[in-house]
Amino acid sequence: MKKYQGKIIIFLILGVFLIGSGLVLAQDNQASTTDNSPEVQALNKQIQDNQTQLDSLKKTVDEYIQKIEDYKKQSANLKNQLGLIDNQIIKVGLDVKTTQLQIDKTQLQISALDYQISKKEAEIAKDKQNLIIYLQQIAQNDQKSYLEILIANDSLAGFFSQITYLEQIQADIQNTVNHLKIAKDAAKVQKSDLEKQKQDLQKLKADLLVRQDKLSLEQGAKELVLTQSKNTEIQFQQMLQQARQRQAKIDSDVLALQKQLKDKILKIKKEGSTSQTTLLNWPVPSHEITAYFHDPDYPFRYIYEHPAIDIRAKQGTPIRAPADGYVARAVNAGYGYSYIIIIHDNGLSTVYGHVSAIYVKVDNYVKAGDIIGLSGGMPGTRGAGNMTVGPHLHFEVRLNGIPVNPLEYLP
Repeated sequence: MKKYQGKIIIFLILGVFLIGSGLVLAQDNQASTTDNSPEVQALNKQIQDNQTQLDSLKKTVDEYIQKIEDYKKQSANLKNQLGLIDNQIIKVGLDVKTTQLQIDKTQLQISALDYQISKKEAEIAKDKQNLIIYLQQIAQNDQKSYLEILIANDSLAGFFSQITYLEQIQADIQNTVNHLKIAKDAAKVQKSDLEKQKQDLQKLKADLLVRQDKLSLEQGAKELVLTQSKNTEIQFQQMLQQARQRQAKIDSDVLALQKQLKDKILKIKKEGSTSQTTLLNWPVPSHEITAYFHDPDYPFRYIYEHPAIDIRAKQGTPIRAPADGYVARAVNAGYGYSYIIIIHDNGLSTVYGHVSAIYVKVDNYVKAGDIIGLSGGMPGTRGAGNMTVGPHLHFEVRLNGIPVNPLEYLP
């Protein structure tokens, strides 16, 4: 029996270790496709139906993308602009629906994985119980000597049969141990995949909120165009002309003012009272972008390329200077478009649009972090102008007078 005692001790230690590990048997990410249980089959059917809808939606979205591109190539008139916005609204609505379907699909996949894990946990629990029974049987037989086993059997055949039985028990233990070891390795992969799917689900939900906000902006843009143009082509063209003239004035002002203030900035730099501005700070607490630099989906792109980023900000949020510099323009246009221009070091300048209040004056020198005004953008409020559909800060960064992507200069 000495020969068996060594093996029994090894299996006992390994078995107890594995039982204490709290293992979960898992399969790979596609496990649900091979499970024939009615529950998983039903989930797989829903996932497949969901994918079919997604494929169909993708084709429809591609069609509207092409329509939108066709409208962008046409001349800027009221009819074409309304057609463009209408198609953009439909396209964003389809994006919202697509994202929701992706969320549903991911949730179904998570449910299938959860079901698989629960099912395998039950199997593992059964294996553990069997292992305990085997170990108990070995422990009981281990107390008997060869003589006791021989006496307990009527024949040598019975004696050798019991010895064979003990060997079979040990073989069963080895199989169970191997089974649990495989479960341990597979569980790591399974849990990692499941966590990644849950993270992807959270990202999809965040993306859905962004797309829903974008849909609201597109709808607001259409209402704004109709209101400002009063449904006439003449009014629409006048609105275009005014907006383009305003943007052209800002373009020329920034370059001219930068040249004028260059000597002042160099003087202050030599005196050591200015900081480097190769990296700017965010002008408002929020870092959420609602329209990007040269955003192809910018609702007013028919007037000019969006030379800024729009940062979500509640009406009246304090605007802080992102770096040291001189205030070159502080234009209070009443209920028109109000803005501030600051000239910085290193050829940089910044522009802040739709401001509802201005706290600085032209030629003021501001330090990074100083409050220069309040954000705006709510239609019909002071400083908002006629090209906004909601509260935000229009933030431009220019290098030697030319608009550049602000995100390349922000931390």
